[in-house]
Amino acid sequence: MSIDTPKVKVSKKILKAVGKTNAEFRLIGEGDRVLLGLSGGKDSLALLHALKHMQRSAPFRFSFEACTVSYGMPGEGYEYLERHCKEHGIAHQVIQTDIFEISQNTIRENSSFCSYFSRMRRGSLYSYAQKEGFNKIALGHHFDDAVESFFMNMFYNGTMRSMAPIYKTERGFHLIRPLIQVRERQLRAFAQENALETLGDESCPAMMKNVKLPYAREKMKIWLEEMEGAHENLFKMINASFKHIHDDTFMDPARWRRDDLDVEGRAD
Repeated sequence: MSIDTPKVKVSKKILKAVGKTNAEFRLIGEGDRVLLGLSGGKDSLALLHALKHMQRSAPFRFSFEACTVSYGMPGEGYEYLERHCKEHGIAHQVIQTDIFEISQNTIRENSSFCSYFSRMRRGSLYSYAQKEGFNKIALGHHFDDAVESFFMNMFYNGTMRSMAPIYKTERGFHLIRPLIQVRERQLRAFAQENALETLGDESCPAMMKNVKLPYAREKMKIWLEEMEGAHENLFKMINASFKHIHDDTFMDPARWRRDDLDVEGRAD
């Protein structure tokens, strides 16, 4: 006697946000081959099942597979992800790499190298996608990620930059973020309500070395939580602001509308 696999439920709010984002930015369309970067965290697992739902209900046909990049470090295990994908009829591949071993000679102690591992993992994902003929890579970044990145770029890098829903990589395929208008708390609730086994910080190579953890991002999370506590519609207004950008009102000379300047060089 077979035992039915428990159905994973994705909330209507998440599905609505993903559908809206897909329609607005044309992330996935007819004939696309999408490679999903599956880390095993709540975000990528939510995206896994959101794409599965889209595949069943969308008026166009596309294919997708999940891919997990192994750092090659001691104690790694992706059996649960492999089993989970198999149970739900989703093709899944684990890419074996020696990223962790390489890092031993390329990263100094007491240095921050989360970005290093992120770049290396992304590079492996890109190479696999290119080799296997995928034309799009889907990542599980959400709206909180985009807002945090915006303020971190402003405060630490002096730039106004966030995360694009879609952009074309130098290798020719597109990177897409279907969850970019979904709140992190919705994804956390998704994992809890479905009792999913998720991978968190314990799977990060940084935990196995004496390195600086990304405190800046954690502080940014706390700051935004405090701001949202005082301003209930904070993220709603930031979302609206991201879509109504008057870039000619800033101090970038390349963006001045010189046609609108009067004879004294002043804008109206």
